[in-house]
Amino acid sequence: MRTADCKRTTGETDIELNLNLDGSGCVRVCTGHAFFDHMLNLLGRHSLMDMQLSVRGDLEVDAHHTIEDTGIVLGDSILKALGDKRGIRRYGCAYVPMDETLCRCVIDLSNRPYLEFRAPDGTPDAPNMPLSLTVEFLRAIVNNLRCNLHVEVFYGMDGHHVAEAVFKSLAHALKQAVEIDPRTIGSIPSTKGTL
Repeated sequence: MRTADCKRTTGETDIELNLNLDGSGCVRVCTGHAFFDHMLNLLGRHSLMDMQLSVRGDLEVDAHHTIEDTGIVLGDSILKALGDKRGIRRYGCAYVPMDETLCRCVIDLSNRPYLEFRAPDGTPDAPNMPLSLTVEFLRAIVNNLRCNLHVEVFYGMDGHHVAEAVFKSLAHALKQAVEIDPRTIGSIPSTKGTL
């Protein structure tokens, strides 16, 4: 089993995460932000990662530190659980429709952090989680998982649906990328011999 236990404490947040990449999507999450909990439940369930996550953040200020720092810990935990990345598929791609919304997520577990996020001008926010915070969450994952991530929202009229499509497409792309490919016979998926 590829697992990681991570803790991070700052003056703004206190986070504990137990992660199993080879789980069944069993998720127990409490961040104090109900909509973010909903998104993280979707992420764990659709990626089949088991997550036990506890976050205490300065929500009296706003949700920014809670959401960004959770992304930091999640990215770091996935990276630790992957180890040397031997045998993984490395790449993942998923299109997810959510009613009127369509989103695509493409990931490369390349050890080169880069986020490209695109959405049409005027894409709506979820009622209590601005789209900009979803982008901050993704950026925190990218910088700590050290992956190349391209997310594009093609269209969407409901902010809840937009956020849900982003989190679900990330989940399905991650599920593909971290999966062990038995044909690689445990090799590193790079001509360089390392990731």
